[in-house]
Amino acid sequence: MAGLHFLDGGGEMAQVIRAKDWSAHELGPPEGWPSALKVTLGMALNSKFPKCLVWGPGLVTLYNDAFRPILGNKGDVLGRSFAEIWHEVWDEVGPIAARAFAGEATFIEDFPLTIDRYGYPEPCNFTFCYSPVRDENGVVRGMMDTVIETTRTVETARQLQLRNSELAHRIKNTLTVVSAIVNQTLQSHEGPDAGAHLRQRIGALAHAQTLLTRTQVQNARMGEVVLEALKPFRSGQGRFHIDGPAVGVSAKQALTLALAINELATNALKYGALSVPEGRVELRWTAGRPGSDDDFTLVWTETGGPPPKPRTGRGFGSLIIEEVLPEDFMGESTISHDAPGLCCRLRTRMRHLGTAGPDDAGGDHGEHPRSASM
Repeated sequence: MAGLHFLDGGGEMAQVIRAKDWSAHELGPPEGWPSALKVTLGMALNSKFPKCLVWGPGLVTLYNDAFRPILGNKGDVLGRSFAEIWHEVWDEVGPIAARAFAGEATFIEDFPLTIDRYGYPEPCNFTFCYSPVRDENGVVRGMMDTVIETTRTVETARQLQLRNSELAHRIKNTLTVVSAIVNQTLQSHEGPDAGAHLRQRIGALAHAQTLLTRTQVQNARMGEVVLEALKPFRSGQGRFHIDGPAVGVSAKQALTLALAINELATNALKYGALSVPEGRVELRWTAGRPGSDDDFTLVWTETGGPPPKPRTGRGFGSLIIEEVLPEDFMGESTISHDAPGLCCRLRTRMRHLGTAGPDDAGGDHGEHPRSASM
């Protein structure tokens, strides 16, 4: 069509512009558009970068193929007012557009906007430049919006910052725990015996850290923490019975719980239920509504073992179970050495725990049931 060669090579939007009836529009038929508009629009249509040309006092919107995904489901907006199309964010972008029409270009990176392109408010980020478009006499007639959406990039960076902060916090907590383990172990054991105890306790901590690297940054699953902590003690003979609903714990709580279970299992292997073939251990927890004041209770119960002996002294295990565990869970923890066997009980409120994944007691990738014997 004569006079429309500026649309050549302009992709689908060029075809849409050709097909549209402009006779009643303020711009009139494209054949009569100003030269500055034709040349600028032709360059935009032939660009693979998202571009939107805003022209004249009516802020008429003309855009290329690459710009269409940014519009989402806003519909057929070709030729409509830029202010009308983006009315939900005009308070933010309107002044920037005004500066462009006054001859001042603006470049902004990762600008936050809450737009409505799919029928609901959507927080997004955009890097864009509003540039004035002048005619052959130097008069500003419009502006070019060159833009790219950076929502995913900004969210990824935000998540990375969160993970780095949590990692730094976790490393600090781990070093504190390691220091306490070393100090307590060396105070209560000497020679090769101290080395063996230290290696076992550091190993339990390592198992817990391995678990946390496979889970969300902030939380771990109770069932996975328990199963991971008991791995070194499993015999495949049904010595352990584990039962509990889906419950989440924080990273700090997971480390402390893993250490406490390691100490209980070690004590049971040396002196308690696991020291004899007929001995058994039941580890059961009950929970209420997530985030509420409902009770959470975890109970370790030994049966079938030698009669519990009165405690003499206070070692690392007692410190973890009676002081650190209740502190990190913001509750109370008690140990009973009465017949028929040692019993440890932890009690707190649901609001003090983390959040659970969908298959908590299901263990690693759902392979363990809610109730398991090992």
